[in-house]
Amino acid sequence: MKTKNRKFIFISLFAILFIAAAAFDFAQGSLRNQNESRPAKRNAVTNSDSSASSGTKPAKGPVLIVYFSRAGENDSNSNIRIGNTHWIANFIADKTKGDKYEIVPAVPYPKSYQKTLDRAESEQQRGARPKIKNKLPDIRRYGTIFLGYPIWWSELPMVVRTFMDSVDLNGKTVIPFSTNGGSGWADSLPIIRHAYPRAHFLRGFEIEGDQASHARKQVDRWLDGIGY
Repeated sequence: MKTKNRKFIFISLFAILFIAAAAFDFAQGSLRNQNESRPAKRNAVTNSDSSASSGTKPAKGPVLIVYFSRAGENDSNSNIRIGNTHWIANFIADKTKGDKYEIVPAVPYPKSYQKTLDRAESEQQRGARPKIKNKLPDIRRYGTIFLGYPIWWSELPMVVRTFMDSVDLNGKTVIPFSTNGGSGWADSLPIIRHAYPRAHFLRGFEIEGDQASHARKQVDRWLDGIGY
């Protein structure tokens, strides 16, 4: 009987140790998975969306930098002479030697930051397509189109949507760049991808607006990384 008891105790202890070891291993694995899935700290250069990025090599041929930017009063209650997205467009043009095309609204957005917010919200709610003042570019000779915009109410300004409705970038290499108040890309990338399902997307660049005017080195590093 004693021998049987010892055997039973030994088996019970072994089972307890086995269960404890398995539980410890499971806990360690769970912690490891949580650490691996934790989002990385956001910086100025991010992927334009894993499902939108289809390569890292730019297309051959001339480059066109299309952008919309607004100067005037901004969210820090200061007046800026050059819009934040305009700065990034200039840096891209300097590096790539590409042509620039600025989307200019037929009716300018107000200099007042709050009035611009109100108009932008109204346009978005109505699905408006504000008219563009300047002639649209002839994109046939361009292989790569950089498309730049600020984030307004979590997406692109409606005047940029006017451009996108009017100019077919399918078959082109499209590279987005954006300035924002801390929201990152917000909802803009799926909108662009949906508009141009047959475009070849490369890794984009986004940065907070108050950092844009001194972001040349960051822009250069990003462009180096995608082959420019």
